[in-house]
Amino acid sequence: MSRDDSPLVDLQCEAHTYPDGTVGMHDVDFSVYPDEVVALVGGNGAGKSTLLEHLNATLVPDDGELVVDGTPITEDNKAHARREVGFVFQDADTQLVAPTVLDDVMFGLQNYGVPGDEARARAREALATVDAGHLEDRIPHYLSGGEKRLVGLAGVLVLEPSVVVLDEPLAGLDPERSQLVAERIQQIHEDGISVVLSTHDLEFAAEVADRVCVMADGNVVGSGTPREVFYDDALLTDANLHPPSAVRVARDAGLGATEQPVTEADLVALLTEADTLGPTQTPSPDGRGHD
Repeated sequence: MSRDDSPLVDLQCEAHTYPDGTVGMHDVDFSVYPDEVVALVGGNGAGKSTLLEHLNATLVPDDGELVVDGTPITEDNKAHARREVGFVFQDADTQLVAPTVLDDVMFGLQNYGVPGDEARARAREALATVDAGHLEDRIPHYLSGGEKRLVGLAGVLVLEPSVVVLDEPLAGLDPERSQLVAERIQQIHEDGISVVLSTHDLEFAAEVADRVCVMADGNVVGSGTPREVFYDDALLTDANLHPPSAVRVARDAGLGATEQPVTEADLVALLTEADTLGPTQTPSPDGRGHD
């Protein structure tokens, strides 16, 4: 995918090896551009979390370079990466450190020397952004999983990053809370923040992502739009992934060859159109029916 704009984050990682000798990632060339949502998909151990943790210098390549907003990141300026690239961990408890939700969201601002009244106002604004203002006086560790995920997201947004990274944001959530978190992710993207997330839920990836990157064996083995990726049988087979249900249903119904729906909404619209056109016509790519 060629682009004219400069990346917000550009990672070149020839290798990253963990202390026990496990190779977490190799030969990775990964960038994040303005105004996009990128979904990383792949099986357990594919390297998704390892890649994400390189984007804000939580991990650093053994051989390679991270450039954030045009600035090469070194040991001396990791704070720049962590300010521009906010990270919401899968285990939200690792980010909740203060006695109340409001104190927790203020914590990062106070570390940067923001005065108390300003920090409090900005924290309340961040909580409102994720529809969690009603939680400000609650004790973080007594929140539900979904509420913790939203508070962690607010704690990142309050620092006004260019990119938000979420590791398995729907993990362990019931459908209602998953929908709430998904809606907040789409909202922050609409507010102009790029988002990178990892997920095992390909239905979710199809719904929210502009670009999908497939990982296997510590490398990005393919990328493209959801339609390009989820209709690439060879790529999905190599990564041991199954396409979203809309793709499978469309193929079973003989619709996938032309329209290629990737979400439930795409599929419903296509089937509704086919029903309206009648049994002797099928929808064509230009939107007109043909016999």
